[in-house]
Formats: sequence, structure tokens, C-alpha cells
Amino acid sequence: MLPILPAAAQKYRTATGLRSDGNNYGLSIQQVFLPKATVEGLAMFAPRERSFTVLAERHFGILGPSLNYYFGAGAHYGNNRESGDFWGFDGLVGAEYKIAFTRLVVSFDFKPTIEHGSDDWNRFPTALSLRYIILKQKNSGLFQGIFDKSKRD
Repeated sequence: MLPILPAAAQKYRTATGLRSDGNNYGLSIQQVFLPKATVEGLAMFAPRERSFTVLAERHFGILGPSLNYYFGAGAHYGNNRESGDFWGFDGLVGAEYKIAFTRLVVSFDFKPTIEHGSDDWNRFPTALSLRYIILKQKNSGLFQGIFDKSKRD
């Protein structure tokens, strides 16, 4: 009988790339910090605005480790040429797919925000990201299975 192995939520440790919601364009870097959990940093730019966001995300596999959905929350800080500095809180829900036989991950998400100090008190953007995997997920190591109880069973 073959052992059944649990599916991981991601096939990478670190991925970086481009993100766009149609109005803003920028950079995304995502780092796994716990099994099935990532922290993501966004640097977004538009003609009259720039913002920086940090998000904590929890990933759940769908049909194996290549396709997953995630949700999370975080905060952002930015500057608009007309209205000055603003900040706020972000929610996040999305899906990502690790393209087979490549180091590319494509994701689509919905990231509603609550704003303070902005002309808009909230925003409801959707965005597409394309990231390149810098560090692949390791299958073994000194701490493999310590935080993921399914690996200890």
C-alpha cells in the first residue's frame, strides 16, 4: 500500500513579480513564514499615487498544491499628490495557480480597503499578479513537520 501524503498549500518559499489592478501597477513579494501561511509586500504606483501594503495570508490547497485559494488581512500607507498621506486596512481573498513545469505563479484577488486621510473612504479593487519563484518549497529539512501536525501523524 502506498502512503497518502498531505498536500501543501504552496509549491514555493519566496516568489516575486508584478501586480496590476488596471489603474495601479507595482511589485509583489511573497514569503512563506509558516506552513500554509505567507506574508506579502506590495509596492503600488499610479500617476498620482503610490502605496505600500503588508498582508498576512492563509492558503488552502484545491486539488493539490498547484492550485489554492487564500484569504488574509493587512494594512497600507500611501501618498496622493492632491490629498496627501493616507493609510488604511485591507482584506484579501483570492486564488493562485503555480503553472506546471515553470517557476511562475499567477494569482487573481479581491482586496477591499478602508481608507483614512483619502478622498475615498473605501476601495474595492481586483488585481492580477504574476510572480516568479525564487526559492522552491523544500520537501525535507530539520524543521519539516514541526509546525504542520498532519506531517507528524
